[in-house]
Amino acid sequence: MDLNNLSSQEYNAYVQSKAKPSPMGKNLVWAFLVGGFICLIGQGLMDFYKSRGLGVEAAGTAVSVTLIFVTALLTGIGVFDNIAKHAGAGTLVPITGFANAMVSPAMEFKQEGLVTGTAVKLFTVAGPVLVYGISASVIYGLILWIMKVV
Repeated sequence: MDLNNLSSQEYNAYVQSKAKPSPMGKNLVWAFLVGGFICLIGQGLMDFYKSRGLGVEAAGTAVSVTLIFVTALLTGIGVFDNIAKHAGAGTLVPITGFANAMVSPAMEFKQEGLVTGTAVKLFTVAGPVLVYGISASVIYGLILWIMKVV
């Protein structure tokens, strides 16, 4: 079969015939269970930090920092990616997904050096987040200021 001379409909039919069906039910259950377990750990950490005298806001910050640190550590030693293979979106939706997205590229390029490898790749991921976050906050601030002036 000459794939270069197929129409887009014929090509799509060919691809569909070769693709393995996705076990969606199994994937949904794994994502739900693992994501729920991460949230359960987060709630346990929240209760722990509050029992140690932190207020709700400080305890929430401590939970975020702890989850990010643990995920970065597990990504660095190669454990988190194995969990994510089975759990899919269950590991990506909570804050752990952000930590993994930050550390994975940095670990991949660490052999290129601290600055040109690791640091550059960290900012490759963080750069758009920072740019859009700061830009959005400036725009929202201007809108709020205009609304108060008018």
